[in-house]
Amino acid sequence: MGPTPFWDALPQAARDALRRAGVPAVIRPGAFLTREHTRASQVFVLRAGAAKVWVNRDGEIAILDVLGPGDLVGELEAADGGVRHANVEALTRVEALVLPADRFRGVLDAHPGSAWAVAAVLAGRLRDANELRIAHFPDDAGRRLASRLLRLAARFGTPLKAEGAGADAVQVEVPVTQQDLGRWAGMGRRKVAQLLAADPLGGALAVARGTIVVRSMAALRRLADGDDPG
Repeated sequence: MGPTPFWDALPQAARDALRRAGVPAVIRPGAFLTREHTRASQVFVLRAGAAKVWVNRDGEIAILDVLGPGDLVGELEAADGGVRHANVEALTRVEALVLPADRFRGVLDAHPGSAWAVAAVLAGRLRDANELRIAHFPDDAGRRLASRLLRLAARFGTPLKAEGAGADAVQVEVPVTQQDLGRWAGMGRRKVAQLLAADPLGGALAVARGTIVVRSMAALRRLADGDDPG
């Protein structure tokens, strides 16, 4: 199971208040919700679609996350008033609830329990970053890639009903390329291709253009945890 999205963790009264305070918006694929190093005062709650979070460091692109329905964008800047720390780019058509940071804070103040939903978002991102660092010591490229694929499957996977599919098989239809996976897992595209073509990772899933089929979520979870998937 993946982390509970921000929206799902909110009390119902806070959800209703955010709906009243925000404005629905549609962001086309390739458009930016936020750009790093800029100042802005908007917070986004994703309601549908997928968006990638990435940074550019001296021409090198690193992907930090891929967000989906229920996820939150802009909470750090809403908290401290600082500049955007990353780009958030729509991978697909994204539907979002958009509201000014001060209005977002006002909803949190009026519904104190909702602050725990924001804290859970921050804790989840810190935990995810730590897990990715741990996979470097000793370096385990397969585990790093499996953890990114597991995150995609947990957020965007739908049960696979095809004949012969396992009970926990899922299909992910998000346009994430092998280069994207490499930038997210800290490796080159060629290394990603090698891992996807070889066991044990290659035996747990199939990757085609725009589609990932996970034959067994349990096996992928064991790979992400560094356990023998057999």
